[in-house]
Amino acid sequence: MNSTTNNSKKLLVLNKPKGYVVTRSDNLGRKTVYNLLPDWVFNDQWMPIGRLDLESKGLLLFTTNGKIGNALTKPGSCIKIYEIWVRGYVTDEHIEQALKGVESKYGLLKALLVEKIGTGGAKTKLRIQIDEGKNRHIRRLFGALKDPKFGTPLKVLSLNRISIGSFKLNIEIGKWRYLSLDEERMLINPKLIDDEINTRVLKREK
Repeated sequence: MNSTTNNSKKLLVLNKPKGYVVTRSDNLGRKTVYNLLPDWVFNDQWMPIGRLDLESKGLLLFTTNGKIGNALTKPGSCIKIYEIWVRGYVTDEHIEQALKGVESKYGLLKALLVEKIGTGGAKTKLRIQIDEGKNRHIRRLFGALKDPKFGTPLKVLSLNRISIGSFKLNIEIGKWRYLSLDEERMLINPKLIDDEINTRVLKREK
């Protein structure tokens, strides 16, 4: 896939399938997301912005610009939306608790918005919005809630990230492309970058 003058030089997107780890190399010999990308992505040090675990799929951005990566992963910087299937019946009380948050060793895990968008047997489909991304954030959040009928923890069976900020996933699974310059401009609010730079300057001055 060749770059054109309308393509971003700073950002590309991959629709990550399940079964790939988001790392440059894996001690267990598992497939990495770089197996889905041209060799130059690895060689030119394009790095993933945030993470998706082995069993998760969906939108994964890459950049060579550390300031962009830091700005887009900084808590509160931009909203990320996921669609998930949960084993168990998700009640209004569960949704209230997810919005309020649950304590974990990773800190408070919470969602900004939880919408119930479907059911199938003993499963519930939800759309989740968060503005941070602690380790296995959504899986741990719902795993801390109990099914009212069986008393067992809810379990996220599948997780698909569909948007980050203004950018919505729009390519086939396993495919990649550059963002356009318009998509880059909409996604990268200059204020986010300025705030990131100012934060790093203040830390150095302390």
